[in-house]
Amino acid sequence: MFATHLNGFVRRHVLAAVAVFAAVIAVYSPAKVLAAEPLKVAAIYTVPVEQQWVGRIHKALNAAAERGDITYVYSENTANTDYERVMREYAEAGHQLIVGEAFAVERAARNVAAEYPETAFLMGSSFPAAEPNFAVFDNFIHEPSYLSGMIAGAKSKSGKIGMIGGFAIPEVNRLMHAFMNGAKATNPDVTFTVNFINSWYDPPKAKETAYAMIDAGADVLYAERFGVSDAAMEKGIFAIGNVIDTAADYPNTILASAIWHMEPTVDAAIAAVKANNFKAEDYGKYSFMGHGGGSLVVDETLVDADLLGKVKAVEASILDGSFTVEINDEEPKSSN
Repeated sequence: MFATHLNGFVRRHVLAAVAVFAAVIAVYSPAKVLAAEPLKVAAIYTVPVEQQWVGRIHKALNAAAERGDITYVYSENTANTDYERVMREYAEAGHQLIVGEAFAVERAARNVAAEYPETAFLMGSSFPAAEPNFAVFDNFIHEPSYLSGMIAGAKSKSGKIGMIGGFAIPEVNRLMHAFMNGAKATNPDVTFTVNFINSWYDPPKAKETAYAMIDAGADVLYAERFGVSDAAMEKGIFAIGNVIDTAADYPNTILASAIWHMEPTVDAAIAAVKANNFKAEDYGKYSFMGHGGGSLVVDETLVDADLLGKVKAVEASILDGSFTVEINDEEPKSSN
C-alpha cells in the first residue's frame, strides 16, 4: 500500500512539474517572443521631414517608436530615380512595413511591392490598393478644410481669397474645393484666385506668388504650401493653414488650420501587420474627422465667438453624420 501511495505521489508531482514546464514553454515560446518584439518599420520620403505632409507621417511613426511598438528608420530627400532602390534595400533588410509617398513613383513603387509579397507596403497614393500587399492612404482632411473655409469667407473684407497649392493632384484639389465651398457658405459672393507652384517644397516661389495675389486685392490666403503665410504676415493680412499648426510662427496671421493626424492610419497598419492580417486596402478613411484623423484648430483671438459657434455647429453635424463635405478631386479654377 505504501508503494501505491508513493507511486501516486510521484506521478502527481511529475504531472505538476510537466504542467509548469509546459506553461513556461508557452509563455516563452519563440512565436510569442517574436510577436512581442517591435515591428521593423522603414519610411521613404522624397522631401525633408520638415515638409508638412511628410512631417505628419514622420510624427506618427516616431510616436509608435516611442511607445515601443516599432523600430523606425527613414530616408528623406530621396530622389525619384533612387526611390525604387531604397525600397528594395529596406525590404531586403527585413523591414516588415514600409511607408512612403508614391505619387511621383507609382509604377516603380508598385513593381517593387510585387517583388516582396511578404512585406507590407503603406503608400500615399491617388490610385487603388494592389493585391496582395500594397495598401494606400491619403490625407482626407476635406472636412476641417471646409470649416476653415467658413472662417476665411467670413473674415474676408475684400471678398477676394488667394489660394496657393503645390500640384493640382486629387490630394490637394479636394482640400481646395472643400475650403472654397466652406467660404461660400459664409460669404456667397467671395471669389478665388488659384495658383499651383508645381513643387512640394519651394517657399520662395510660394511667397512670391502670394505677394502677387495680395497686390491684386486678396486679404485672406489659403496656405497649402510653406511660404504663403510668410507673405501674409509681412503684408498684415490673414492666412489659413493646412496639415500642421503653424500659428505660433505667424502671430496674428493664421486664422485657423485644417490639421492632419496620421496616427490613426499608422496605428491601424501596425496592428494589422502584427496580427498577420495586413491587406491591400484603402486606409484613407482613417484621415476623416470621425476616426480622429482630421481636426480644426482656431485662433480664438482672431475669430469672434459668433462665427466660431457657427463653425462648431457644422463640425458637430459632420461628426454625427448629418452633414457630408463633398469630395471633389477635379482641379480647382480661379473665379475672378
